[in-house]
Amino acid sequence: MEQISLPTKIDYQREADARTGTLVIEPLYPGYGTTIGIALRRVLLSSLPGAAVTAVKIQNAPHEFTTLPKVQEDVLQIILNLKQLRVKVFSDEPVRLRLAAKGECRVTAADIEKDSNVIIVNPDLLIATLTARNAELEMDIWVSQGRGYVPTEAREKEKMEIGTIAIDSFFSPVHQVTFRIEPARVGQMTNYDKLIMNISTDGTITAAEAVLAAGKLLTSHLMLVSESLVTAAETAAADTTVTVPEETAVAPKKKRGRKPKVKEE
Repeated sequence: MEQISLPTKIDYQREADARTGTLVIEPLYPGYGTTIGIALRRVLLSSLPGAAVTAVKIQNAPHEFTTLPKVQEDVLQIILNLKQLRVKVFSDEPVRLRLAAKGECRVTAADIEKDSNVIIVNPDLLIATLTARNAELEMDIWVSQGRGYVPTEAREKEKMEIGTIAIDSFFSPVHQVTFRIEPARVGQMTNYDKLIMNISTDGTITAAEAVLAAGKLLTSHLMLVSESLVTAAETAAADTTVTVPEETAVAPKKKRGRKPKVKEE
């Protein structure tokens, strides 16, 4: 019977920017390229921890459907810009950041006050544009850790200050994952798979770190299933064997023979 062989070549090709990379695995048993590619892609996009903006409070802006004097962008556009802010958060609790700007200028993420629990990865991100010398912009920004996508409806029960605007957040540090399958040759067999996967992150982690984390997460789940099945099989095997203790064992009864009749003469 043909054995399912394991791949003999696993290569990671780092691009000029550490945010992107290419993973190549070959040769894979026919069909396993798609199986592994889909599993890794889903974990990379949905299950890795990250950080994002979750709420904002802008002075003189009671809700998102308003405009600010002497500010080119409306509040809705400012929120869309803030959603692109990529940060590393080293606190389990939400962190409050402060931003204040005056005068005619471009307000970027670099203008946010520094916090020891937060690193801003894209400080050049444009947040707003002040169009007059007497223009002012003040806001509080909340960032926190999470996984996947969290809509604003999920934060309805959270207590927020009056005037605070909740923001739907995409926490995943991985922006894009694509893969393709090419044919690979093993001896005379030409139907094996070559998996080529391209990964792109937001810069809070490298593409290599993302692949490593996703692989560990998948492996831990599969190992748990395997160990549980082994334990269940051992338990079932033990239940089919019954041992009778010596002290409770019953000795077999001896059959009593009939006494021979004596014939009287």
